[in-house]
Amino acid sequence: MEIILKYFTEFTDTQLAQLQQLEALYTEWNEKINVISRKDISALYEKHVLHSMAIAVLCNFNDGAEVIDIGTGGGFPGIPLAIMFPQVNFLLADGNGKKIKVVEEVATAIGLKNVLAVHGRVEEIKGRRFDFAVSRAVAPLGDLWRWVSPSLRRGKKSEELGNGLICLKGGNLDEEIEQSGLQSIVQAWSLNTIFPEPSFDEKFVLYVPK
Repeated sequence: MEIILKYFTEFTDTQLAQLQQLEALYTEWNEKINVISRKDISALYEKHVLHSMAIAVLCNFNDGAEVIDIGTGGGFPGIPLAIMFPQVNFLLADGNGKKIKVVEEVATAIGLKNVLAVHGRVEEIKGRRFDFAVSRAVAPLGDLWRWVSPSLRRGKKSEELGNGLICLKGGNLDEEIEQSGLQSIVQAWSLNTIFPEPSFDEKFVLYVPK
């Protein structure tokens, strides 16, 4: 938890309490369902919570924005972002029903009112429109964009970025970006320029505007 407070200080008492509860909840659930790599659970706040919060540094969602988390797994980046933006609506989707159960239980346990967890793939969700899509190492950039682009509204529901896709990625992304066909519009930020920690070397945030 200390590493979160190293980079973020303006939390309400409710947000602090919600963040502090995550370690015990994910440790308990991880013993039942492999939600997070066993070797990473001790570094939950750095490798999962803080990693997710990089999106918040680059994009301060406006109140009332609608955000979908594609392939949320156990709730990343969606749960940390929902804590940070209590007036933003988050839909966390994943094809793994057991992991969505964990998302529902964690959100309920910490009192998140702005999270809806859905068992299903993003391309199967009908009748919903979103301002932003977020994702964390789920699929190649081109696939993510193809799945979610039809559901994204045009506009600007943040102070910094227009509506679009924001995803957390790692490694050499040159080939992936080229194969996506989005190289003329995609923007990339190195994560260790946002949070200068060794674990974020060769990790990036990518943004594709709608």
